[in-house]
Amino acid sequence: MMDYESLKLIWWVLIGVLLIGWAVTDGFDMGVLSLLKVVGKTDNERRVMLNTVGPHWDGNQVWFITAGGAIFAAWPVVYATAFSGLYFALLLVLFAMFFRPVGFEYRSKIEEVKWRNNWDWLLTIGGAVPSLVFGVAFGNLFLGLPFTLDNTMRSFYEGGFFELLSPFALLVGVVSLAMLVMHGAAYLQMRTQDELHERTRNATLITALVTFVAFMFVGVCLMFWVDGYVITDMSKEVGQAMTPMAKTVTTMQGAWLNNYTLYPVTIVAPLLAFACLLLTMLFTLKNKSALTFISSSMAVSSIICTAGFSLFPFIMPSSINPQVSLTVWDVVSSEKTLNIMFVVAMIFVPIILAYTTWGYYKMWGRISTQHIEDNKYGTY
Repeated sequence: MMDYESLKLIWWVLIGVLLIGWAVTDGFDMGVLSLLKVVGKTDNERRVMLNTVGPHWDGNQVWFITAGGAIFAAWPVVYATAFSGLYFALLLVLFAMFFRPVGFEYRSKIEEVKWRNNWDWLLTIGGAVPSLVFGVAFGNLFLGLPFTLDNTMRSFYEGGFFELLSPFALLVGVVSLAMLVMHGAAYLQMRTQDELHERTRNATLITALVTFVAFMFVGVCLMFWVDGYVITDMSKEVGQAMTPMAKTVTTMQGAWLNNYTLYPVTIVAPLLAFACLLLTMLFTLKNKSALTFISSSMAVSSIICTAGFSLFPFIMPSSINPQVSLTVWDVVSSEKTLNIMFVVAMIFVPIILAYTTWGYYKMWGRISTQHIEDNKYGTY
């Protein structure tokens, strides 16, 4: 049995790993769908794109569902506060994601131009909207969400949906959308041929450059314009059980970058993100598809790590009552629950990794428009 403080940190890392696993796998699904009407110029080209992710997208969703389940079990107060406060934003994501299973199943069943064109637009929305909204949500974590807690730990959200759309949050949304579209285009480089392959290379270059510039501008905003949160006093040690109200929190300019001074090793994450974005562009210019996808995956992982390191130990800061901000130390489940969950995670996360890898290995290869013509009724 591990001590409580170690378990709190381990579950912060594990939930981060699950979110990165989801962004790297399901992220390119969303990127491919976002590009469906942009780089796919004919019906067969769009079917090629759909068939690159069709056999895998639902398996990739396992990372998303597992991350949601882990947050519910390890950080129940975060789960309750986020799902009640961000209700309309999450519903928007959910409805956009509904287009994927239905679109994959029915889009190519009828050979009518209008039918397929409408489904192509809905699938594009199903990829782009969640990519944008998840980024906007992350941006609002840096600004603080308008919630408070009463003495019984009930959360009260005092904001509205449109208040989430501040310029800084939208900028983080642009980083998220451009990053996942870049990742989807990098994936398509490995799975497509001919003119479609060339268009995906151009899309990778443009979106990697947009991600690089927008990510850098987010750092400048955090340094000069967005106030960060700092814990100035806690009534108990971090290894003890505590509530979100057992601490004192203040805000100050540039505080979100403090961790890079306190823990210098964390600076590796943003530096690696910039380096991998440049490598993604370089490998694309040299037409090295596999290396492009590897560097794109590392860029996605590094950008998410940068966000996590900057926020640590905060998970969900409160803009109207900073004292009740939710942190790694005070929103976790009991020590026994975390220990049991840790054992379960050590068994099932490797199983998820193994069958995901096996699925890609068995169904790998480039897909051409000729393949779609030859398998007209057996493909998506």
